[in-house]
Amino acid sequence: MKGTAVSPLLAALLAPAIASAFVCGARHHHSSGLAHRTPAFVFSVPSKRGSVSVSSEASPSAPSSASSPAATDGTQALSEDWELDCYSRPVVDPATNKKLWEVLLTDASGSLRVCAPLPSNRVNSREVRAIVEAAVDASDVKPQTIRFFRGAMFNMISIALADVDGITIRPSRCCYRLVDWIDERMVEVYPKMPGYRLSMAVDGPASSFLDVRTPVKLPDALRGEKYAYVSLPLAEFLEGGSITSENVGAGRLCPIPEAKSLPADAFVQGVVILTPRAGALAKWLAGTEVASMRCDLRRRTLVMEADISTQYLVAKLNDVQREEGTAFEEGKDQLGGLHFVSVQVDGDDDEPAGFWLLRDLGGSGS
Repeated sequence: MKGTAVSPLLAALLAPAIASAFVCGARHHHSSGLAHRTPAFVFSVPSKRGSVSVSSEASPSAPSSASSPAATDGTQALSEDWELDCYSRPVVDPATNKKLWEVLLTDASGSLRVCAPLPSNRVNSREVRAIVEAAVDASDVKPQTIRFFRGAMFNMISIALADVDGITIRPSRCCYRLVDWIDERMVEVYPKMPGYRLSMAVDGPASSFLDVRTPVKLPDALRGEKYAYVSLPLAEFLEGGSITSENVGAGRLCPIPEAKSLPADAFVQGVVILTPRAGALAKWLAGTEVASMRCDLRRRTLVMEADISTQYLVAKLNDVQREEGTAFEEGKDQLGGLHFVSVQVDGDDDEPAGFWLLRDLGGSGS
């Protein structure tokens, strides 16, 4: 929630590593500004113009519909942040020999699931807009933001949503519920459909992100003076923990994969950005759809991933920092890409300007 201070407990948890980073940063004088520390984590519906038929899809994890949205676990209400995908699936209609196209629409809580198949000859912005408008009209909670991750569909989806009243369009890789739903359908739904083609099932968000990119420099006014690798107990992000969406400043928390699939004593890896312009940087990050922090071990760089395909060069890594970057990436892999970034003024700052819990949905940093 914007403008809300981060809890003192969060600041206390981060303080030891940050304090160590300041000492080591002063001792080693890293030109990149990346402060060294000893890692805390030791790694051992068919639609027609004017008449849209939208089918909702229920599942054990998200029993809901567009007309009667319900919580996934009895506590999560329908969110105002929605996520949209329109793309072909690994299914060919035996009758027409054409690919199956679908519009999938969900929300940030996973409470809403709308699936609308599209004939391949009607894949256009007008049809997508009609499906979205039908879902919005049927929902008790109207979306304020709709995110989508596919660069290949950027123009069509942007045009489709441009005239939908009251909605902000955000090209973003932070479509966590949508990604999980697509993965679920790849395993549980499409293989059971007539015309399924395994050879076409190399789909998913990671495959649509551009991998051949050159990071651009952060604006000088937003560059951090120091950076530190840190970690926090996973328990702090779970029910009963100190970190919630109400106390992350300008930041945002992604949904956490099922706790039963994660080690009980796990630590979440993170990067703290230290800068006297913390407020300005946090506001900028909030508007740029920061997707992940990644150590490119081959190029020896710390990179910030944003929107659909943008990369920002945060810092260059020396040998010691590259070793920590390796541990950082290993920690992310152990928790399905889960990690965080915190922005604050210095090690004595008990109110970070922004805190983001993220999931890296792309490739490895190796």
